[in-house]
Amino acid sequence: MYDIRDLIRQAYELKASDLFIKANSPPMLRLHGRIAAVEGTEKLSGDDTRRMAYSIMTHEQIGRFEHRHELDIGWELDGLTRVRTNVYQQRGTIGVVSRLVPLKLYTLEQLGMPPAVGELTKSRQGLLLVTGPTGSGKSTTLAGMINKINEEQSKNIVTIEDPIEFVHPDKKCIISQREVGIDTDSFNDALKYVLRQNPDIILIGEMRDVESVSVALQAAETGHLVFGTLHTASAAETLERIVNLFPPEDKMLLCMRMSQSVRGFIAQKLLPRVDTVGRVAAVEIMIATPTVAKLIEEGKTGNIYTAIQEGGFWGMQTMNQCLTRYFKAGIISEDDALAAAGNLTELRQMIRRPGG
Repeated sequence: MYDIRDLIRQAYELKASDLFIKANSPPMLRLHGRIAAVEGTEKLSGDDTRRMAYSIMTHEQIGRFEHRHELDIGWELDGLTRVRTNVYQQRGTIGVVSRLVPLKLYTLEQLGMPPAVGELTKSRQGLLLVTGPTGSGKSTTLAGMINKINEEQSKNIVTIEDPIEFVHPDKKCIISQREVGIDTDSFNDALKYVLRQNPDIILIGEMRDVESVSVALQAAETGHLVFGTLHTASAAETLERIVNLFPPEDKMLLCMRMSQSVRGFIAQKLLPRVDTVGRVAAVEIMIATPTVAKLIEEGKTGNIYTAIQEGGFWGMQTMNQCLTRYFKAGIISEDDALAAAGNLTELRQMIRRPGG
């Protein structure tokens, strides 16, 4: 009989990022990117996983879960950590995945972000996206950017999240954090009314569909700075994903709107370090220079990569340039660098090039 709160405490002490609860398996942790069983635990039954899941849910949440068989909740454990939990059903039993979210807000410097990321937070308006696969640290980077604005500027910030992960106290800014399912019924409802809340900055937890992208673009065009996330691996892929959400006949107008609104894209992946314990974020940075804006306007997403490659003066870098630098500095292994490569053949050449 295990208590999920005790398992979260153990995960916190071990500095694990996730806890997995599933029937017919012992409790598992993701520790520095790799999965391992919690030491000294045994396989869980379906009754075990149901009891553990229901122990962290309210009666209302239990009712919603039993109706939909899916639920996201955010909660805090004893002042140690925030927890983002997804409860789901598989093969007739309940599974639980809990992500540990630090209570501490890390600075961009502590996260190892290049200076260009901090410069992007000084944008007065436009669209800024942080992209990457699930578990790549997008929320942590966004929290670092919002925290920097909170410490340096006087703005009204509204966030729409599902669920809330990092909690931001008011510093120089007023920050209103709205959680889907608690503070608003849906992303679309919150987006419909967000412009009436007089925000300077809007954070959209995830740009999921045409409606959320349309509202984000509209807000960016009307003088707001909009942050958001997408599950894409590169700047070029991000542009293609957004364009492909819309009908083909809207592509020309959409590209023109984006060329005027986009301020930058940050694509990232988390890789295990070999120089110390932990993980490091490898990042690709695209900044909307006049050259990049012209390529976006003309829909030439295939040329964006070259523009990023040659944009070091502006603070841009490709994923492969970042991976090469980390590998040659002894921060990551060659195998991990190659596994994360944007262009595998190019990266092989880059890491074998003497002194390059």
